[in-house]
Amino acid sequence: MSLNVEHHSVRTLPSEKPIRLLDNAGHAVHGAATGGFELPELETLLELYRRMVVARRFDVQVTALTKQGRLATYPSAYGQEACEIGAISAIEAQDWFFPTYRDSIALLTRGIDPGDILQSFRGDWHNGYDQHAHRCASQATPLATQALHAVGLAHAARLRQDPIVTMTYLGDGATSEGDAHEAFNFAAVWQTPTVFLVQNNQFAISVPLSRQTHAATLADKAVGYGMPGFHVDGNDVAAMYAVTRAAVERARSGGGPTLIEGLTYRIESHTNSDDPTRYRSAREVEHWKRRDPIERLEKYLVSEGALSESLRAEITDAAESVAAHTRDVMTTEAELDPLELFDHVYARPRAALLEQRARLEAELAEAATHAGGEHAGAAR
Repeated sequence: MSLNVEHHSVRTLPSEKPIRLLDNAGHAVHGAATGGFELPELETLLELYRRMVVARRFDVQVTALTKQGRLATYPSAYGQEACEIGAISAIEAQDWFFPTYRDSIALLTRGIDPGDILQSFRGDWHNGYDQHAHRCASQATPLATQALHAVGLAHAARLRQDPIVTMTYLGDGATSEGDAHEAFNFAAVWQTPTVFLVQNNQFAISVPLSRQTHAATLADKAVGYGMPGFHVDGNDVAAMYAVTRAAVERARSGGGPTLIEGLTYRIESHTNSDDPTRYRSAREVEHWKRRDPIERLEKYLVSEGALSESLRAEITDAAESVAAHTRDVMTTEAELDPLELFDHVYARPRAALLEQRARLEAELAEAATHAGGEHAGAAR
């Protein structure tokens, strides 16, 4: 995306009011604003709260490690926890998830170890976790390419009569990509059991939503493909979970795909190499900080007597434990083997690849011998 930083223009949010079950003050919403969805049970909301608290602590810790030079880069999801956690919590263990580069906290919620999640950002492996074991594809840096994979796997599952659902996340900028159009279209034509979540954090790096589309909401695009579309308050985890859960159940029962837009905001920079002050104002960021998704749910749980101080302390301790583990794995130097470059390229390695591997192996052996000789000479 182009870094157009001419000035901080006045931007307007989509005109349609998003579906919400909890307002900014943490009060239950009733009437038309709910879109016909019901507030999840307190037990479910408590678990969503726990997952968001743990996810944010992880995110903050990783951002700090990136600033210390422990990772090459990291795209934070601070402020987007309701979108990420609400949606990923709505699928089952057998379902498949296709993430973007910003969805590390969703992978954490899916049960993947922090060290495995962060290997790609550290530069060790392109993907550090077993995709089949966790039913999670690799985090995708190219925009919207993973959406096609989600549709393809879902279509194949239907042909095999495998009752799974695939879910993929996209950013608002990704909806401008041809891959997104193809994924939406094929999903609708084939009626695949796929749920598309567009996390509309209102910026494709520095490009605001107003320069991405002239549609009132991104959810409106679903109409053109012939599938349901929902515009949801992406900072309301209760609404995100309820709407996504309904979409998952619809997909699993043969009802086809759904497009969900979660209206949220990226509090941190795009990545650690980005300077967001060049294209957005501090006043705008502060406005969205006051719409914090964790604080909103916390206020509701406290008002219902469901979140005690002891339980809050337990959740905080669990979050700190995850942060400590993340520090440990990221401050331990990785033992890298250059010959791993040739692993997992082909199921049956080609002759040319084996020849290249043999050359590198010989060069490494020669370098090790040479280094050993120099050390011996220095010792004398």
